[in-house]
Amino acid sequence: MRVSVLGATGYAGAELLRILYNHPHADVVHITSESHTGEPIAALYPHLRGRYDLTLESMKDIERIGADSDFVFIGLPHGHAMAVGKALANMPTRIIDLGADFRFDDTETYEAWYHVPHTYKDAPRVYGLAELHRGEIKNAKIIGNAGCFTTASILALAPLAAAHLIDPQTIIVDAKSGVTGAGRGPKLGNHFPELYDNFRAYNACHHRHTPEIEQEVGRLLGEQTIINFTPHLVPMGRGILATCYATLKGNATPELVDAAFERQYGKEFFIRLLGRNGYPSTKEVRGSNFCDIAWHIDERTHRVIVLSAIDNLVKGAAGQAVQNFNIACGFPEKTALDVVPMYP
Repeated sequence: MRVSVLGATGYAGAELLRILYNHPHADVVHITSESHTGEPIAALYPHLRGRYDLTLESMKDIERIGADSDFVFIGLPHGHAMAVGKALANMPTRIIDLGADFRFDDTETYEAWYHVPHTYKDAPRVYGLAELHRGEIKNAKIIGNAGCFTTASILALAPLAAAHLIDPQTIIVDAKSGVTGAGRGPKLGNHFPELYDNFRAYNACHHRHTPEIEQEVGRLLGEQTIINFTPHLVPMGRGILATCYATLKGNATPELVDAAFERQYGKEFFIRLLGRNGYPSTKEVRGSNFCDIAWHIDERTHRVIVLSAIDNLVKGAAGQAVQNFNIACGFPEKTALDVVPMYP
């Protein structure tokens, strides 16, 4: 398959190139960057030296790039993928967007949280979280790759929601991310003296991944769901640990909770269940497409606490995009992703 990466100089774009290099059925033919047009990718990311000799192009001629590609991966900030989708609407080219433009069923929700107008409201899109939407992803024209915080949180909550074991109005997600989740652009809060030896929350009550979690968990529950989501920034390069809380319904027992996770994920290669009372950690999934999940039951408060760990750049971005690509193309889902996590 001939594939192109728009926005190849972001962390997710570079991670895509790293993974796709080892994909036996993907040939990267175009990479773009508006700020580094004309430069070789290895000049910006020396770890790709000797592996890619491609020069960064402008995406101003997106029709030409699209016509030369079977798939286009979009690694651009929100607000840019809609124009690409419209430009390629009448071509057979398929799209996997790592941004937020095609993640929502309701474009009004997107507009309310992202504060930009949605210019492609009738886009034929599917939510790109493979473990929940595999059948729809297979034939989708546009796949809206799930976000990083959302992947960790939705996968943690999905078995409980699908089994109707939790009260949908009691869900709290407390998640921590490495600094690569904030992108490659320089920001004061990511400056080494500000970040090192520090740990802080941000965007409490207003983080844009909140409605994405609500959409998918609500879909499984069959009713509208409102959650509290608070993200935190951790002084590490990559990784997410999500701690999700919910009140169990009256009939929910520890055994029913255990069975729900086994039923949902027992045959999923990229979900590793640590079981009741386990403790996932970010280092144990680093550089991989795995999501490690464990759960605890507080019988005193009748709450369940689910812990999930992912690499935000792999299962939370580029790896998940390649997993969706494999499904869409009919390749084995593990292709280019069956790697052991890096440790320590």
